Amino acid sequence: MAIITISREMGSGGIPIAHEVAERLGYTLIDGDALRNAASDYGLSDEAFELADEKPPAFVDELDQKLAVDLHQIELIILEKALAGNVIIYGRGGQDLLAKVSNVFRVRIIAPFEERVERWAEREWLDPDYARILVRRSDQQRAGFIKYYFDRDWADPLHYDLVINTSKLSHEMAVKLICDGVQDSNLVERKGESKKILRDLILQKKIEIALTGEKKIDTLHLHNEVRDGMVTLSGHMHSQDDLKQALKIIKGVDGVREVVEDLKVIAYHNIPSDH
Repeated sequence: MAIITISREMGSGGIPIAHEVAERLGYTLIDGDALRNAASDYGLSDEAFELADEKPPAFVDELDQKLAVDLHQIELIILEKALAGNVIIYGRGGQDLLAKVSNVFRVRIIAPFEERVERWAEREWLDPDYARILVRRSDQQRAGFIKYYFDRDWADPLHYDLVINTSKLSHEMAVKLICDGVQDSNLVERKGESKKILRDLILQKKIEIALTGEKKIDTLHLHNEVRDGMVTLSGHMHSQDDLKQALKIIKGVDGVREVVEDLKVIAYHNIPSDH
């Protein structure tokens, strides 16, 4: 069956719904706990995972480079879990990370703000005023994460196949709607094609990790697309030396068959201040 992604607002009841859907369908739930448990296999410490997981950038160059590498590692975990099939990806921009994959059922779970505050306060035994701060902070942080890294409005319903308001619909109905929707023939028929795309996305992510981790060259404006092991580079770099180093890094990534360049070299020069 298709991959499920679930975007959720804090206090909307998303996690119990995701757990029950996973149990009914026999799916593996890829949530924060599952990613945290896998992180060490990808060279991520607990601290590094927490700093990068669903967080917007710090806007400090050196720190953001490290955060970018760690975020790419988290995304690589998600992509490799998705390739295994029969998974629910909970949060982490899953619907955006898998935007090119056709057999993905994209779900969003919402509820009114004050109702979510009340639920969170009851669940965590918190003062309502403190719960209100946490829910608002969570909304802003997750919306900022999606806007910065995927350039879209987190709440835009057009990016989802099913939006569930748990203020109106029961837990049981929410579970039923997801379990029924994921079995739509339009999603199932595209499974073979989607696995090819996922393999390309995994290789693309490995290249991004290798390039972003290289501190001596600026790869901010370098983009790569992968198709059957062939890498197409676009954008621009600052020098021929940087380009040669980038090509060397890319060709060293396992699975790369060929590299095609479609980019420019643009040298930047410091402009002296006018005193």
